[in-house]
Amino acid sequence: MALALGACATPHSSAVAATAPGVVSAADPRGAEAGAAMLRQGGTATDAALATLLALTVVEPQSSGIGGGGFLVHSDPRGEVDTFDGREEAPMAATPTWFYVDGKPMTIGEAIPGGRSVGVPGNIRMMALAHARHGKLPWKALFQPAIKLAREGYILSPRGARALNHESGSLSPEARKIYYQADGLPKSAGIRIVNPALAAILEQLAERGADSFYVGPNARAIVAAVNSAPRNPAPMTAGDLAAYDAKERPPVCGTYRAYRICGMGPPSSGGTTVFAILKQLERFDLKSIGKDSPAAWHLIIESMRLAYADREQYLADSDHVPVPVAGLIDPAYLARRSALISPTSAMERVSAGTPAGAPTQFAPALPQAEHGTSHFVATDAQGNVASLTSTIESAFGSGLMVNGYYLNNELTDFNIVPDRDGRPTANRVEGGKRPRSSMSPTIVFAPDGKVRLAVGAAGGATIIAQVAKAIIAVIDWDLSAQAAIALPAIYAPGGSTVFIERGTSHEAMIPALQALGHSDVRLRGPSFKANAIEWDGRRWIGAADPRSEGAAVQE
Repeated sequence: MALALGACATPHSSAVAATAPGVVSAADPRGAEAGAAMLRQGGTATDAALATLLALTVVEPQSSGIGGGGFLVHSDPRGEVDTFDGREEAPMAATPTWFYVDGKPMTIGEAIPGGRSVGVPGNIRMMALAHARHGKLPWKALFQPAIKLAREGYILSPRGARALNHESGSLSPEARKIYYQADGLPKSAGIRIVNPALAAILEQLAERGADSFYVGPNARAIVAAVNSAPRNPAPMTAGDLAAYDAKERPPVCGTYRAYRICGMGPPSSGGTTVFAILKQLERFDLKSIGKDSPAAWHLIIESMRLAYADREQYLADSDHVPVPVAGLIDPAYLARRSALISPTSAMERVSAGTPAGAPTQFAPALPQAEHGTSHFVATDAQGNVASLTSTIESAFGSGLMVNGYYLNNELTDFNIVPDRDGRPTANRVEGGKRPRSSMSPTIVFAPDGKVRLAVGAAGGATIIAQVAKAIIAVIDWDLSAQAAIALPAIYAPGGSTVFIERGTSHEAMIPALQALGHSDVRLRGPSFKANAIEWDGRRWIGAADPRSEGAAVQE
């Protein structure tokens, strides 16, 4: 596997992590404990991350699971980085007007429920590929904590109960039997949830391997659910399932202030966009300006606006459209983009740049909402690091349930309107294509070549902003990973609108930001959820977002 695109693609020869107990950080403590159990059995960071994914399928069904997809970024003790793409795929029958009815595009709310939004799930194939490369424990062992949680039950958390209360209504009678009471109301926090159907499919996968997800009864059940959905039925086939493959991709790596930043390439937009935000800020002394200054956040906002504009123009599935990854992370190109940023005033408008290799046939897309997702990180005593983001997209995905797990609504990450100004957009729907994602699992290497930080987040397109903010806080402001994640978030997705996290110290910055030219500043609820692990020179330390129920567990 080729290592990286961009600067500092070759790992440092001194990149050997010190031996210390491993740690798992996840958005639910039971998921983190499942991963830590693998470490105690002698498993690798990859074993731990995969067991965490399976356990979260049970205890965090609203956010991620085997009915969705994910990205995994892995580093070994020498600093060698590889990445695994388990992003969902559109059925081969999909066309650019997949989300049109009577010649008109659906709204995002109309498109999400039911079969048309479901992509072929990729997580199980990704798990098998990553386990073959970096796993140590038997495949069957990874499933045991999740099977126990599903079979014996788990206590519904306050966050899980809130998700059920906010759900507009599951389409699946099977799901209602699991998560709702006889009176039709969702179950409350503190009630034990058992899911025998999920336990059974997990036992099958543990015994028979990944193929049993993509062919046979489970695959037929997915196809039937999508084709006969009460809302938006769609023509997914058994062949769509059988043909799915997870893929190893070249990581996207570059340097920021002598730190090597490695993330996920297309169809993720995270690797290039996170790096662009950072690199465009490199010429500014953020350390001296400080985290409490509106001037620092103004610079971050401006860099985000530029990076997100490039994201909307160029990022998509590189197996279907040309994506100029090398050009987007080229230091000279990003220096030219950085030169557009003024410390004293906001840009009146932003547009995509022209990196080397930029295709000319595509129009920029309008931003659209993304939701859901869960990030988790694992390290082991040998110094391996696995940073994995998994998603089913919206809360409870498409609302369709098969064998106790929810199917994703990932296809709404495509551009619902495929064309703009008479030109196609890069991220339009096509058969067999993977939708663009904001998932940004990232590993940061210190100047000595050792892993300094592994981080990722949930929250749709805000993921990129959350990850960039955390890296800046650790590198420029010397914060711990925990303090960096807890720092209030700002999100500026390419246009003129800036979102400030409601109820935080950032609210006091609004007048200063407006004085700098940010006229459209809005408050946003704390829909953020990040997890990280850092090396402090002596040990691995986990970090979990205080906005969530996340936890870090040591082996």
